[in-house]
Amino acid sequence: MRKEQRGAAVITAMLIVALAATTASFMMWQNYLWLRQVENLDDQAQARWIARAAINWGRAVLEEDKREVDHNGEQWATLLPPLAAEGGTVAGTIRDAQGLFNLNNLVRNGKVSQNDVVILTRLMIALEIDPTLINALLDWMDEDSEVTYPGGAEDMQYLALDPPYRAANRMLNDVSDLYRVQGFGQDQVERLRPFVVALPLATTINVNTAPAEVLASLCAGLPLAEARKLVELRTNGYFKDPADFRKHLAEGIQLRDEDYNVNSAFFIATARARHGRAQAGYQALLERSAEGRTTIMWLKQIEE
Repeated sequence: MRKEQRGAAVITAMLIVALAATTASFMMWQNYLWLRQVENLDDQAQARWIARAAINWGRAVLEEDKREVDHNGEQWATLLPPLAAEGGTVAGTIRDAQGLFNLNNLVRNGKVSQNDVVILTRLMIALEIDPTLINALLDWMDEDSEVTYPGGAEDMQYLALDPPYRAANRMLNDVSDLYRVQGFGQDQVERLRPFVVALPLATTINVNTAPAEVLASLCAGLPLAEARKLVELRTNGYFKDPADFRKHLAEGIQLRDEDYNVNSAFFIATARARHGRAQAGYQALLERSAEGRTTIMWLKQIEE
């Protein structure tokens, strides 16, 4: 009997030791997870701080830049490769937002700009996108709530959707707003995205930074192949003024003086940073005034 009792006591003791060891192991594991979470949060905060600092660095570069002519050979247009920064790495780019077609040019002072409609029509045809979608975009941006264009859409069409919503009747905040406009799906928006932008006011197109597709859309009668030659010509230089650009165009090609220029006020800065196991990214729209001061118009986090 005593042997059985002693055996039971030994087993009980072993169970208690095993339970204690398991509890200790679980607590150590929980503590390890907590420490990893704290480290990850700290790394994430540091990565965001580094990326934000890179955006501010971009502001400083633009403020120091000469503003008479903006082109892709300047310091601001240089790709920043991954560099060591505060225990992590950071990389970034600045690109000229005015090298793209500004969708908000379509409606100026509450009225449709037919010349800008023509430019966007050429661009959409070149990208094999149905240009009649522009009518829905005009209705989305104009101030009234009446369908005034064939293929257009206002509240009545959008409220019938699931979920329902109203037409904005104002300028676009971002190119992604196109997803809410009737007829614009992922295919159309992603084809357009490399060539269009949504800026807070009407702007000219900078012919020193515009891609060939935008140049061909800007100039009536300019074939895409010839536009690509103009882009290639910029690799070893830039157009010094609007007249310099015009003299490189063949006879018969037409464009309006008020539609283009060789300098810019709006730029898009992108920065990506890594710290430890975390990474973060920001994109910002920068506006540089005539006096040279550069301000952040909007700042958004990039989803990695």
